[in-house]
Amino acid sequence: MKRLVAPILLAAFFAPALASAGPAEEKGLEIAKEADRRDEGFGDSRSKMIMILRNKRGQESKRELEIRSLEVKNDGDKSLTVFHTPRDVRGTALLTFSHGVDPDDQWLYLPALRRVKRIASNNKSGPFMGSEFAYEDLSSQEVDKYTYKFIKDDQVDGVDCFLVEQYPVSKDSGYTRLEAWYDKDEYRIQKIVFYDRKGAKLKTLTPSNYKQYEGKHWRALRMNMVNHQTGKSTELIWSEYEFKTGLKDNDFTRTRLQQVL
Repeated sequence: MKRLVAPILLAAFFAPALASAGPAEEKGLEIAKEADRRDEGFGDSRSKMIMILRNKRGQESKRELEIRSLEVKNDGDKSLTVFHTPRDVRGTALLTFSHGVDPDDQWLYLPALRRVKRIASNNKSGPFMGSEFAYEDLSSQEVDKYTYKFIKDDQVDGVDCFLVEQYPVSKDSGYTRLEAWYDKDEYRIQKIVFYDRKGAKLKTLTPSNYKQYEGKHWRALRMNMVNHQTGKSTELIWSEYEFKTGLKDNDFTRTRLQQVL
């Protein structure tokens, strides 16, 4: 089960049916499966993150977060995102249970209200805490969330890549399709372009500064999401990754949401 790239995502009626899948669809699916296979076995992880929000004038605001993740066999991964600063969002936490075809489960804890709010499926295309990342972008990238089509061999900043179109299966997704560039050496995402429900180019995610952990697991230490329609952007800067730290299922419950600090 694959960790989030940050990103995740409609459209059986936009994509070719499996029964009529051709070579391009089969190759696109195989690329996605290989990327998923290469990240299997991470178990659990902890990391810290700085989130930088920039408006169209370049003005910035920063937030400090902690991310905890748990690999789940035969299902999507679980994750817990906790805000530490600034003071007005301290203690805010998002719990995500990712799934394949079934809708993801997400709950947001708001300490000011002292309550846990469930994120409805039809609201997951909305922005997460004022960022350019939607709630659905914060789920792990499960292969079954999409259908696929290989487009061509391409390059991103001189890196040889496979360009694959991905069509979200969920009718509640905020996207009609994504264009994803996987590098040919390690099957890491080099760029994703998201298209909105009208088919217009919405935003671009660019991961960078990849680092390998435990001789297998690659993580991008920077991710920059640019919204082409608003001029806003959100940059994520990751640090202090740890793997196999002993996290268990009972560390990812609605009760734990209110006990994260």
